[in-house]
Amino acid sequence: MSVLTQPPTMGDVLKYELNPNFTREPVTLLAGTAYPVGAVLGRITASGKLKLSAATGTDGAQTAAGVLLYAVDATAADATGIVLVRGPALVSKATLVFDASVDDATKTAAKHAQLTALGIIPRDPA
Repeated sequence: MSVLTQPPTMGDVLKYELNPNFTREPVTLLAGTAYPVGAVLGRITASGKLKLSAATGTDGAQTAAGVLLYAVDATAADATGIVLVRGPALVSKATLVFDASVDDATKTAAKHAQLTALGIIPRDPA
């Protein structure tokens, strides 16, 4: 018998939010990437567009600004995505997707702290 594997969904990432009308916003995602569900995004100061939040940088996106709730393919052009930008909300730590530069426990903890400052609390699965 073959094994079926389902990609993560919003329900895997978002565990609780008080009011979707308050916590979510449509945003413009920077072209060049297929963004997965649970991507931790940062806002580019000059354009206001979001991209994967790197560990370091100078464009503003190095600070986490939210979590993508639905996968978006922006490989060819800028695209619109729905992002959890403020809490109160709980997200699963295990399903968050980080930029490749967020590659150790210290950098991951820094991204978790940045999300917590937004009221988006990363939690271990129960």
